[in-house]
Amino acid sequence: MDTQDTRRSAEHFLALIKASHRGKFKVYIGMSAGVGKTYRMLQEAHQLLDAGVDVCIGYIETHGRAEGLPFVPRRRLFYKGKELEEMDTQAIVNLRPEIVVVDELAHTNIEGSENPKRWQDVMQLLDAGISVITAVNIQHIEGLNESVQEITGIEVRERVPDSVLATADEVVNLSLIHI
Repeated sequence: MDTQDTRRSAEHFLALIKASHRGKFKVYIGMSAGVGKTYRMLQEAHQLLDAGVDVCIGYIETHGRAEGLPFVPRRRLFYKGKELEEMDTQAIVNLRPEIVVVDELAHTNIEGSENPKRWQDVMQLLDAGISVITAVNIQHIEGLNESVQEITGIEVRERVPDSVLATADEVVNLSLIHI
């Protein structure tokens, strides 16, 4: 085996080790707001907590449904004279829960945040070995952007690259069915 083959072999083995320490990634995908993504994530978080799993809320608009779930306080940032809140990714990494629930995967973070996009925050959490449950609407998926724009006439600016979804360990498609 020559030096280049040895280096490639070592790099491959290191990649396998890193992948085994990476958090698991579950994504709820919905047609639109109101199909139950947040409800399902909170329901799952309650079930995990009841089973003794170290789970917490990283960022989610709970509308009062997160009672009894631990959450990581949000970072407060000033932007254009207003105090706004963002997910505190570093606090989550420091806390090291087994699983964190993070809503609005396509969200654009406030200027001054560590990462420009929430999906980048999620990748950082996964790389730190923290599993993530998240949600996104289909119009925010990069590969569907042109189709969405053709159908709706609206350009969606907040997008998640297809490659991010390709890394998901589990994808749950939720649809709204009226009976």
